[in-house]
Amino acid sequence: MDTIASLFSFITWPVSWVIVQFHKVYGAIFGPDTGWAWGLSIVSLVVLIRICLIPLFVKQIKSTRNMQALQPKMKAIQERYKSDKQRQSEEMMKLYKETGTNPLSSCLPILAQSPFFFALYHVLSNIASGKEIGVMNQALVDSARQAHIFGAPIAAKFMDSPEKVEALNASLTDVRIVTAIMIIMMSASQFFTQRQLMMKNVDLSVKTPYMQQQKMLMYIFPVIFAVMGINFPVGVLVYWLTTNVWTMGQQMYVINQNPTPGSKAQDAYLQRLLKSITHHGEVRGRRRKSVVKVVVAKGSDRNENERRFFGGLAKAGYAAQADGTVIKSDTITAEAEGGAAAKRQQPKRQTKAQRQAAAVQSTTAKDTDEVSEPVTAKASPSLEKKPQGPAGTGASDVTAAKDEAQGDKPTRPSRANSGGSRQQGKTGQRKGQQRPKHPSSKK
Repeated sequence: MDTIASLFSFITWPVSWVIVQFHKVYGAIFGPDTGWAWGLSIVSLVVLIRICLIPLFVKQIKSTRNMQALQPKMKAIQERYKSDKQRQSEEMMKLYKETGTNPLSSCLPILAQSPFFFALYHVLSNIASGKEIGVMNQALVDSARQAHIFGAPIAAKFMDSPEKVEALNASLTDVRIVTAIMIIMMSASQFFTQRQLMMKNVDLSVKTPYMQQQKMLMYIFPVIFAVMGINFPVGVLVYWLTTNVWTMGQQMYVINQNPTPGSKAQDAYLQRLLKSITHHGEVRGRRRKSVVKVVVAKGSDRNENERRFFGGLAKAGYAAQADGTVIKSDTITAEAEGGAAAKRQQPKRQTKAQRQAAAVQSTTAKDTDEVSEPVTAKASPSLEKKPQGPAGTGASDVTAAKDEAQGDKPTRPSRANSGGSRQQGKTGQRKGQQRPKHPSSKK
């Protein structure tokens, strides 16, 4: 580790200068030789570095999302040119160039922090040895050696010998307890940051090997940090724990405000946006308007979360516009209510036996209606013989027609006589008028 730190010795001067400047401020408040003054100086160094790296962090987020979106295409290229590695590499580079994706962009923040990390390690190692480093003279080095964070010197390590710890005016037990707690917190924050990214900010509709790799890294990285942490000075552990907490908070903000399309975080964001629109009646904020504008421009390419958002807008009676605003639409509200009413008025589903019984009842009623007209004609009050009309039409039919024209309504026979009436109706239709039978006849 000392050899690697020496490679970044060119940056130890600016790092030591920044620490000294922050130490002047905190030393005036807490005292120049206290652990609070030197510890907060290291924390402030981390905050300053991470603020400068925000553009790289934004670029990392965009690159990670592009890589997630390109995974299906990359897999297709690998399957298509699996026997030609050179052509496969050419197609991959062509795909990266067309989409403007850089695979190394996701590692930029870590790579950019590495020089500062190893420079700080080099500064703290020299403090532990009592040597001047960068802009830190011997007085500042002695002051830093006396600084303790919860009883552990900022230059002490978990694996230091009892003699070396005693030379720093500390107890080996205190050093190991403090360093062990900080290593656990550092690994836990790293795990939670990676888990938050995988569980909330990944498009779950796309299953690719990239997601499996990220899941593996979620468990591997904390173990790596735990193994390496036993060789870090307390000051470096403060640095790395602070940068992990910063990354976790920064990522939480990005996930809540600018989530990956298709992820659980996007669904939660759109539901919050829908609630705000229905409450205020408008889209508030330029960033929210840009989100609605992007979703509207997708058209039929919207994912499930975005379609659910538009459905909620329609139910609330709003329509999204191309400029990111919404308008109140009574037509949409009426259509939504009409659709809901139609859905509520659907008939209940019938069983097979119920459908058969209904069909039989319908057939019986139809036959009864067909038979009622000739029977009524025979029951008309006029018993006189009328001249027969055109061929196939009896006098009773002519009389019934006249009665209908005068407004006389025919009477429907009872169910008991429906069978006989049907026979008489058919006979009358075939042979014309029939003489009524004597009541005393049995047949």
